[in-house]
Amino acid sequence: MSEQQTLEKPIFEKHESTESIHEHEAAFHDEWAQSTPIEEINVYEAFESPTAPENQFILKMMGDLKGKKLLDVGAGLGESSVYFALKGAQVTTSDISQGMVDKAIELGKHHGVELDGLVAAGETIDVPEGTFDLVYIANTIHHVTDKRAMYEQVLRALKPGGRVFTWDPLAYNPVINVYRNMATDVRTPDEEPLTFKDVDLLGEYFEDVQHREFWIASLVLFLKYYLIDSVKPNDDRYWKRIFKEDPKKLWWWKPLAAMDNVLGRTPLVRRMAWNMVMFGTKHKN
Repeated sequence: MSEQQTLEKPIFEKHESTESIHEHEAAFHDEWAQSTPIEEINVYEAFESPTAPENQFILKMMGDLKGKKLLDVGAGLGESSVYFALKGAQVTTSDISQGMVDKAIELGKHHGVELDGLVAAGETIDVPEGTFDLVYIANTIHHVTDKRAMYEQVLRALKPGGRVFTWDPLAYNPVINVYRNMATDVRTPDEEPLTFKDVDLLGEYFEDVQHREFWIASLVLFLKYYLIDSVKPNDDRYWKRIFKEDPKKLWWWKPLAAMDNVLGRTPLVRRMAWNMVMFGTKHKN
């Protein structure tokens, strides 16, 4: 698939080194973790809400998680790590932020499950080779400075035949790009949304790489937050707010989400999606 040119312009100048980027990301997420009460972290909603199509798709592709060893890269507050553990997986929660790893472990205890914690950037995951059946990477790749280094680490961490599942924002939608330029206080300046070239890059490391796009017509929900609810982009993270929606009040939105099931598989139209899921398999030999 040919490389597509992103519509988004950099909001800030890049830091001069990978080390400074990592320091900035860690500090930003440490503060986020410290300011978030355990009770406000939506574990079940992040996977079971109608506004979580990416994770529902990934769960279906993963299958039964009981007894599986799973590495959650860039786990953030720990919603995914805890959910996978509740489903029976043995989970290692990993993040560049010590605060986020601590919060995820605390969240696990709050829900009655134990997590192993690892503080590391995606490019420097230090785990024994061939340890994990599954690697899950959500909303993380667009923060990573060296994707090849991260994929090498993920490949090493997986058992032969193990699978990797990722989802991240795409770069093309002009409405989302306007939002990105407005929501500067709740995002880090080093983010680079993905393009379809990233599918090709993942395919250099894994077999049977596929992708699926989500949130096209359903992105109207973001416009509702801004135009009707008057929620300023820097006052709340829209991509977290979606999990707080009452499913019963989304009757007007659900037909749009159903429409996305077709739009997300339609060439050209799918480039207007907010998020893209990618997945692949480590060769068995």
